[in-house]
Amino acid sequence: MNNLPKAIFLMGPTASGKTELAIRLVEQHNCEIISVDSALIYRGMDIGSAKPNAQEQARAPHHLIDILDPSVAYSAADFRADALKLMGEISARGKTPLLVGGTMLYFKALIDGLSPLPASQPAIRAEIEAQAQEHGWQWLHDELAKIDPVSAKRIHPNDPQRLSRALEVYRISGQSLTELSTTIDNELPFDVVQFAIYPEERSELHHRIELRFKQMLELGFEQEVKALYDRGDLHVDLPSVRCVGYRQMWEYIDGGIDHDEMVFRGVVATRQLAKRQMTWLRSWKNLNRLYTPIGENSEEILLQNIEKIRSIVG
Repeated sequence: MNNLPKAIFLMGPTASGKTELAIRLVEQHNCEIISVDSALIYRGMDIGSAKPNAQEQARAPHHLIDILDPSVAYSAADFRADALKLMGEISARGKTPLLVGGTMLYFKALIDGLSPLPASQPAIRAEIEAQAQEHGWQWLHDELAKIDPVSAKRIHPNDPQRLSRALEVYRISGQSLTELSTTIDNELPFDVVQFAIYPEERSELHHRIELRFKQMLELGFEQEVKALYDRGDLHVDLPSVRCVGYRQMWEYIDGGIDHDEMVFRGVVATRQLAKRQMTWLRSWKNLNRLYTPIGENSEEILLQNIEKIRSIVG
């Protein structure tokens, strides 16, 4: 037994029923929700991200929703810092932090910690890119091999993003990526109980994903992305635009694909996201399984999930 405050992690693939379960937990128990979703952080990205609507947020306010403009990047380290601060504040209010979402990298950052890597510096990044244009990426890879042979062995010369980052870390800190990665800040001052919710059959999840994507279109998803597109300052390399569904709709609005292809690609990409999330969950330790409410027994299954959480968390 320990004296750490409790925290609940509620994970699951997209369209598995996390939001409704979390809201019901807030209504019946002393919880506050922290969103663990890399798309919900952005303002103006409501429909395609399946963001809880105004009525749902009135029932249960969500932290870390609508905190950034889509032009801004947000890292796992940013999330960890924000989430730990909020968890402490919620606990101080005598409530239980309830972290809900499907961005598994964010959950991992909380549980396992992150290496204390320096923040990117545009001037150094530009210097590296200029050298790449002058000498080529192989030349820079040879430099990396001298200062960090472990990273050089792992990073291919044709992977400029990771290669550039490894060199940038060394030039900023004077330490290699390998050296810094051995030091991890992993203190999580909470007694975490972890749950995962998903349907018994993958086919049911696929059906829910397709249905939800079509509902998003009916709700005005195209108009939402068109408004982002028309701003003129956003582009396909931003994390916000690369979010599942948004990338495919952006390509359609840009004239690269037709409407039917956009729908097909959007559904397929969402299913692929769900598959990746399930892969994470299958290897996750200390998970308690919950089931997606489906069909005539939806309410009964939902109540069973709530009771299971209550009995385990206490």
